[in-house]
Amino acid sequence: MILSMTTTYRPATDLGYLLHKHPARCQTFEISFGKVHVFYPEASVERCTATLLLDIDPIGLVRGRKKSRSGGHVLQQYVNDRPFVVSSFLSTAIARVYRSAMAGRCKDKPELAKTPLPLEANLAVVPDSSKGELLRRLFEPLGYEVTLAGHPLDERFPEWGTSDYLTVSLRATVRLSELLTHLYVLVPVLDNYKHYWVGEAEVEKLLNKGERWLAGHPERELIARRYLRHQRSLTQAALSRLLADETMDLAALETAQAREETALERPLSLNEQRLNSVLAVLKSSGAKRVLDLGCGEGRLLQRLMREKQFTEIVGLDVSHRALEIARRRLHLERLSSGQRERIKLWHGSLIYRDARLSGFDAAAVVEVIEHLDAGRLAFFERVVFEYAKPGTVVITTPNVEYNARFPTLPPGELRHKDHRFEWSRAEFQAWANDVADRFGYAVKFLPLGPQDASAGAPSQMGVFTR
Repeated sequence: MILSMTTTYRPATDLGYLLHKHPARCQTFEISFGKVHVFYPEASVERCTATLLLDIDPIGLVRGRKKSRSGGHVLQQYVNDRPFVVSSFLSTAIARVYRSAMAGRCKDKPELAKTPLPLEANLAVVPDSSKGELLRRLFEPLGYEVTLAGHPLDERFPEWGTSDYLTVSLRATVRLSELLTHLYVLVPVLDNYKHYWVGEAEVEKLLNKGERWLAGHPERELIARRYLRHQRSLTQAALSRLLADETMDLAALETAQAREETALERPLSLNEQRLNSVLAVLKSSGAKRVLDLGCGEGRLLQRLMREKQFTEIVGLDVSHRALEIARRRLHLERLSSGQRERIKLWHGSLIYRDARLSGFDAAAVVEVIEHLDAGRLAFFERVVFEYAKPGTVVITTPNVEYNARFPTLPPGELRHKDHRFEWSRAEFQAWANDVADRFGYAVKFLPLGPQDASAGAPSQMGVFTR
């Protein structure tokens, strides 16, 4: 079985630093079920490909046993697809050979390990009886462009149709550690098989490797079930912990933000000004079907509901608890059937592709992007501007230059503990202009709140139109 990873980042041969494997060498690693070979079929400044070839010995796996693990006779090990088809054996090989890369460690180029790179992973071959549907459900929400190539059962008899095996290409701009982690978890999910005993330790592995992305994945239940080999107790334990962690994190975040907002922004009534400004832009756009992405507790949704112009309003958030608070705030249970049809609350994440978001006139993303890791912004950009593609997108984010005007904020600190970054006006405009150019939008910028002569306004807004 083969995994190839290619980058066009310059210099592309830096891939060797990240993988801790020199492009000029062919290396072989002994593992319990065979050998792993790592080599570079191409290595130039413009393009570099690292290939992992796993050569397993299926006979050696059962030598000396009367029966195979699956209960059949050992002779079945002489006629099977195990040496050639991507499976949990490949996940083990990735963890063994690319351990440091998967952990995001790179001694020689530590900043490069944190940088999203243009990467393409090719897998030959992957089992998928759904003819690619499952592959897309697993990888597209993570921001990958999925390309599939089928294979006939027998080229001499085309009427027999295609096999259940596909050659798969995955393209995205991601950190290498993220790509390897996604493959490590999802390859056994595709194969629906693990070659070793699955116990409580596998729950820990799943939660550890899926820490940053699994909770918000639309197929998290399927992933957990298949990864844990359909063991109900383990699956329930994993999902319960995922949801519990999400609720705990949100509660801590809400407490910290409420405290910090009181000390910083509330004297300016900044949140009121921010929401009213966003509402005014949405109204002037002429939009009828509107998304509130990262809707939180539903404060903007409340304002949208009061405007008859908006015939369909959807709030999306990654947190079940936040959606429940929004539901109570909006008194959805008391609304007439017609009003309930007008507003919907959806669970989902802004870094996963979601077909439900397509076809809306406008979207608001209010004080959300600063909560995303910088490496996740590329996913967010594609989800909103490439896939959802609303006619108008309104994004607000803090202006870090104004932080010095808050008397209780220590120098160098961000406004909220959950903020991953806060941009200056120039940084926000540079990012927004780049996004607009790449996805066919125009963008204009508006200040939010009282303006200081040198620091500008406390918050900033970008209005994207196409």
